[in-house]
This record gives sequence, C-alpha cells and structure tokens, in this order.
Amino acid sequence: MAFHVYILRCADGTYYCGHTDQLEQRIGQHKSGEIRGYTSERRPVEFMWAAEFESRAEALSAEIQIKGWSRRKKEALIAGDWSGLKAASVSRSAPASASLGSALRLRSGRTGVGDTEGRTEEGTGGMVSSSPPPLIVLVRPQLGENIGKAARAMLNFGLTELRLVAPRDGWPNPDAGPSAAGADVVLERAEVFPTLAEAVADCAHVYATTVRKRGVTKPVVTPAEAAVEIRAQSGRSAIVFGPERSGLETDEVAMARAILTVPVNPDFGSLNLAQAVILAAYEWSKGAGLSQPTVTDLHAPAPQEELDGMIAQLDAMLVAAGYFYPPDRTPATRRTLRNLLTKPGWNSLEVRTLRGVLSALANPRPR
Repeated sequence: MAFHVYILRCADGTYYCGHTDQLEQRIGQHKSGEIRGYTSERRPVEFMWAAEFESRAEALSAEIQIKGWSRRKKEALIAGDWSGLKAASVSRSAPASASLGSALRLRSGRTGVGDTEGRTEEGTGGMVSSSPPPLIVLVRPQLGENIGKAARAMLNFGLTELRLVAPRDGWPNPDAGPSAAGADVVLERAEVFPTLAEAVADCAHVYATTVRKRGVTKPVVTPAEAAVEIRAQSGRSAIVFGPERSGLETDEVAMARAILTVPVNPDFGSLNLAQAVILAAYEWSKGAGLSQPTVTDLHAPAPQEELDGMIAQLDAMLVAAGYFYPPDRTPATRRTLRNLLTKPGWNSLEVRTLRGVLSALANPRPR
C-alpha cells in the first residue's frame, strides 16, 4: 500500500497539507466539502502537489514537517524548484545539511522527480527529527470532551495520530468535536482498538503515563527525557494515557518499556487528561521544527552623544524651573537623574521622541 502527502491551495490563497492512502478519493472529498474543517470553509480548493511514501509513519512525518514550512518553501516544493527550496531552508544560524528523505517520489504533474534538501527549518536553528512522531493512545477515555481537548493539545504541537482503546461512550463521540476547537484532522483519523495490546502492536517504544509505579519495575522518565529518546530511536513510539478517573491498570503499565511521569506538586499531583497530553506533546515539539514567532529586531542603543544631549536638555529645563534645591544637593540629584535616564538603554528613536516631549513642555503651543 502506498501513502501520499499532498498540498492543496484554498480559495483564500492558503495552503493545506495532509496525507492519505487513497489520494484521488481524498482530494475529491476535499473538493466536495465532505471533509469538514479547514478546506470545506475555503472552497474551491486546487490540488497542487503530492509525494508517495512506503509507510504511513513516513508520510505523517513528512506532512507535519511540510506544515511547518513557510509559504515560500511550500511554493518552491510545488514548483519543483529544488535550488529555491534549498535556499529557503537555510537557517539564519546554520547551513542546511540533511534531506527531507529519499522516499520522496513526486506524483504531481506540476513537479519533477527529486529530493528536497535542507531539513533545517527557517528560524529554528536546529535539525528536524528523523524519527516518526509519537502517537497518542487514550485508554478507556470516559468523556468525549476530554478526547476533543486532547486532540486540540496534540495538534497544537504537531501530533496528529490518535488511537482510542475502548472509549466508554463509543466512537465517534459528538461531544469531542466542539472541544477540539478545530483539530478535526486528529479526530477524523482517530483509530479505535479493543485492547491496548492491539493499539500499540506496531510500536517499538511504549511509554505509560502514571504518577505511581504500581509495583512495576520500569525505567522512569520525564516528558523531556522521553522526547529526547523518541527523537533518537528508530521505530514508532506511543505515549499511553489512562482513564480520567483511575489511570492505567498495573497490567497496562507493565506492557510499556518505560514509565513517563511529570514532576508535580506531591501534595496535589492531579492532572487532567488534556494537560498531561499537552506536556508530552510540547516536549516532543521542541525538536520537531515547528514554526516559531517572528523575531522583531530591536533598534541599537543610541550613541552616547545623543543621550548626553537629551540629559543636558532636561537639565536646562529643570534649572529654569528651579528644580535643583537646595543647591548643595544639586550634584547628587543630577547623578540620580543620569542613572535613571541611562538605565533603559534608549535607542535613537526613543531619545528623539523624548526630546520632542521636552521641547513641547519648554515651548508649549498656543491653545
């Protein structure tokens, strides 16, 4: 079976990236609005690009990576502009040095065949993990709202594969959608299994989340330590969460390779399901190359000459106003004012602005 990652262009000019094992059917569903969510609200949509992968894990990993790319990088990929894609992939702090994967075999008529270079994401300064993202397993979840909130937490940090083990109220659950707050892709792809053993059968690394060891001798790791292991090891990884009220049973914890425990207040160690999921997902996301907020450059500090001119202007105004009194305290007062005005590290624009304020106070305009 082949798996495809694809890109659609929506009517508002934005791009949507997804993956599927039925490409033509999935594209048709997007175009008809059958798949509720992002694309159904931005129709008509246009198929732009697709690539084929041998496994779902590879496709999902590529999808998450491409979703974090800038518009420039996505358009270079669509156009088959490999040199442009490489240039767009170079970090400001480090050169690109890895590839998206030799598994890329392009199937879009608008692109050629080749591998993309430069997996370093713009603005992250680090390499994207080559291991597939972990999947989240919820064992016997009790409330649809909690499943939705967990899905929202997952998608916030780039995780999309959710597996449910014997959900109490069945699946799909109408209460999950509103709580997911737009994370529909996670709910749509959620898979249901009768037992935990079946849910993690294809996973090489299983982490059981619990605050108690329950008599089971296992390595114990924090979410940060688990994230490092997941990124470093090959094979699928699963992070397993128990029911809201009771957590995982001892036999379920025993199935895991390690226990994942969040350091919390020993007098109040209760986390709700979505909180626990978001902690694990966030730690994994640190190495996933997700988009970061744009850094705004600060203006350089003003030269000393400009700062001295502002202080002299203020000093002259204070002298005229009779501020320095008694006279024997004048030197100490002036030092205090200078210390006050040199602390913020004014830039030239701020100095000019404040001098304009002082000038307006010294020479007020007629009303």
